[in-house]
Amino acid sequence: MSLDPSRLAPMANAIRALSMDAVQAANSGHPGMPMGMADVATVLWSKYLKFDPGAPDWPDRDRFVLSAGHGSMLIYALLHLSGYAAPTMDDIANFRQIDRPCAGHPENFLLDGVECTTGPLGQGVAMAVGMAIAERQLNAHFGDDLVNHRTWAVAGDGCLMEGINHEAIGLAGHLKLGHLTVLWDDNNITIDGSADLSTSEDVKARHVSAGWHVVSCDGHDTDAISRAIEEAMADDRPSLIACKTIIGKGAPNKQGTSATHGAPLGPDEIAAARKMLGWDHEPFVVPDDIIADWHGTGQRGAEAHSAWKSRFENSARMAEFETRMGDPGDRAGRAIEDHIRSLAADPQKVATRKASEMALGPLTAALPQMIGGSADLTGSNNTKTPSTVPFSADDYSGRYIYYGIREFGMAAAMNGMALHGGIIPYGGTFLIFSDYCRNAIRLSALQETRAIYVMTHDSIGLGEDGPTHQPVEQVMSLRLVPNLNVYRPCDAIETAECWALSLQMPATPSVLALSRQGLPQMRGEGDAEWTSASNRSARGAYRLSVASAGRKVVLVATGSEVHLAADVAAVLEQQGVGADVVSMPCAELFDAQDAEYRADILPADVLKVSIEAGSTRGWERYTGTEGINIGLDRFGASAPAGDLFSKFGFTADAIVPKIINKLNS
Repeated sequence: MSLDPSRLAPMANAIRALSMDAVQAANSGHPGMPMGMADVATVLWSKYLKFDPGAPDWPDRDRFVLSAGHGSMLIYALLHLSGYAAPTMDDIANFRQIDRPCAGHPENFLLDGVECTTGPLGQGVAMAVGMAIAERQLNAHFGDDLVNHRTWAVAGDGCLMEGINHEAIGLAGHLKLGHLTVLWDDNNITIDGSADLSTSEDVKARHVSAGWHVVSCDGHDTDAISRAIEEAMADDRPSLIACKTIIGKGAPNKQGTSATHGAPLGPDEIAAARKMLGWDHEPFVVPDDIIADWHGTGQRGAEAHSAWKSRFENSARMAEFETRMGDPGDRAGRAIEDHIRSLAADPQKVATRKASEMALGPLTAALPQMIGGSADLTGSNNTKTPSTVPFSADDYSGRYIYYGIREFGMAAAMNGMALHGGIIPYGGTFLIFSDYCRNAIRLSALQETRAIYVMTHDSIGLGEDGPTHQPVEQVMSLRLVPNLNVYRPCDAIETAECWALSLQMPATPSVLALSRQGLPQMRGEGDAEWTSASNRSARGAYRLSVASAGRKVVLVATGSEVHLAADVAAVLEQQGVGADVVSMPCAELFDAQDAEYRADILPADVLKVSIEAGSTRGWERYTGTEGINIGLDRFGASAPAGDLFSKFGFTADAIVPKIINKLNS
């Protein structure tokens, strides 16, 4: 399509009109960013972005990320105008309304063409880094014929201020992700007012120091925008294009001010903007000739898609590519069958972080889409295997990423990789640092991505590093996140089972909370012929051992406290008190079971006791208010692990009297 300014200007003004009208109709939203970036977006979509509205999930499409998600009307206008089936004009007219797809911030599960959910500033750029990593990794494996696309992100001043931006651009620059371009909406405005109120850093110099190519342009000069994009595409480094823009461009009395940032323009200003822009059409009406020009933007991508499809159908690697981009299904379970059977035959007393490494061996060998990494804790998280050689600027075929001390950036990049497709990312850090990752983990759940977080050193059992590193509230707080499975396995077999479950759930992220200290193997009998169908952890909780004497107690435990529960049960049985031991590796999966199963595992007519070396808050839902909750509702201390468990009452000698007293009360 020609970059004739006389045609591009009305196209950009269509974005401006739809944005200000939709925000006004909703009486809520951010018109300024889409109005300011309309020219940049029009140039990008009309000449450079590779997309096909008729095939929004085409694997070799370019990825477009609106990191500045508050300006969501930009992406909604672009999708509608360029010919995507949704959003419709009626959807746009119902911006920010219940059960309509044009949400306040873009949500990937509501609209095709929205590659990721954005709004928490900075994470869009970090997810774009993950998408660019995925593209290079797949390109290294399948070549240019099947994988050769770019990732584009629109970011605002806020995105570049957030701490995660420093992590993300440092990683991208180090890896020389030349197919990544960030278009910075350089308007010098935040909600509070001029950005000068809060920052004086040289953003461009910071990117240069991180190994980025940087170019500036007038964000309202279509030729200058085009030149900057072409310069970026020609460079083998990730690029930042500083697009100098006027926020709210076209609103004569409010443009260039924070008044356009987070509120409707108002009827009078919209009328004035229509006059200034020469836009004399009614709200939510775009003339046919402008619609035709916009629909033409997808034609180039449709042709590229057709050519790609021809190459794909004639490729000797078509089946392999389809397998890689598809869901692995039960292949994870099959991959660890022999491993679990060998554990049943030869029990191992190992830390569950080591058990995770043992399971990852056959899993990463069988599933090439698994890309691992760690935030500078590889030797502690045990996340690297012989199959996962390093991914680097010199070798994009690698499957292991050294993220450095960038926990938040790692988690967000994992989301980007998972959303891209063809990659199942897993990454490690200490469980205590899940708080650094927290908002990205939440976005994993909201976006329904299969990101797997390997969080080791999961309790006071890590010992001498003390309370700064000992998780107390982290496991329970992570259980509060909807659509997140938190696994805390008790031994090597449960750890392998939890890995298989994590890999089999494409729309649910997982946290594996793993021990530093060695744990005895609690399973084995009955697992000699293990298959995916016999995965006991799939129920979330199950009866590990059955009371011998008349059952009066059910002990429910997770992770490193399951063997303690078994010790407590043994003492109780010696005193004639029957006690079941229930292992609960995943509370979320247990909650999803039917009422009959849950009632069978946790019957109403017994004393229920929970044991977990962490916060007790929340365990009442399983034990009832008359049950006993053994845990840690204070910070830990610096000492050897055994001394800490004794000090804080995690021994049979400390727990059994509490149970007997309760039974006798």
